[in-house]
Amino acid sequence: MLLQIRGIISTIGWLDIIDMLLVAIVLYKLYIMIRDTRAVALLKGLIVLLMATLVSKWLGLNVINWLLQKSMTVVLVALPIVFQPELRRALEQIGRGKLFSKTAFLDEEEAKSLVEELVKAMAVLSKNKIGALLVFERETRLNDYIETGIKVDGLVSSEFLTNIFIPNTPLHDGAVIVRGNRVMAAGCILPLTEDRTLAKELGTRHRAAIGVSEQVDVIVVVVSEETGIISVAEGGRLVRYIEPQKLRDYLRPLYAGKSSPISEFFNWRSSS
Repeated sequence: MLLQIRGIISTIGWLDIIDMLLVAIVLYKLYIMIRDTRAVALLKGLIVLLMATLVSKWLGLNVINWLLQKSMTVVLVALPIVFQPELRRALEQIGRGKLFSKTAFLDEEEAKSLVEELVKAMAVLSKNKIGALLVFERETRLNDYIETGIKVDGLVSSEFLTNIFIPNTPLHDGAVIVRGNRVMAAGCILPLTEDRTLAKELGTRHRAAIGVSEQVDVIVVVVSEETGIISVAEGGRLVRYIEPQKLRDYLRPLYAGKSSPISEFFNWRSSS
């Protein structure tokens, strides 16, 4: 046995080691992307079906094994449909060079100013229990969603954001889309998530925040109209009960992250 192991090790060269490291990095990045999403539960279901198929074959349960094999075939055909949001997000990240690192959204000063204004606005909205839904554009352009609302193109400020969401005003209903440090549109319509496992107390704003973050590379901030609780959605995941001061620490690294040479090389985003 030891001789066999030594023989195998002796055949491994530097290229093989690099090959294995690259595969490990890609698999780890894929795991990070789908962690805490619906894809994890679906993968667990696939693993259970695969184990059941192997066990039934080992025990000689021919009928059950045949049914499981046919089920696996159907599942494999349906995978691209079931994992459509995750696959689209992964391909977008590869195209933007974000599989290995995050690309900077704003420079340090712009990010700091934007986050400070946002924290002020969210604190006021949360204190007064005024519902709000803000979508922050990153690499993927949101022109399709901007067209569903009223174009604004105004500079982000705490007073401006607070006034937009005042109840019974023309722009308060719907989402605000922010590009860089400018409000591009208000009253925008977003897709709702189809995840049926969400808590019942989550309303339309939270479901819309999760829905758009499943489909596009964005950060979404939500303020509950009933409780004033602040939440952040990203990559189909929702983090709740965020204090206004904690929101600053949560958002700043996402907007001011430094890009790597790999991401710069693959940064094919259109300038339009």
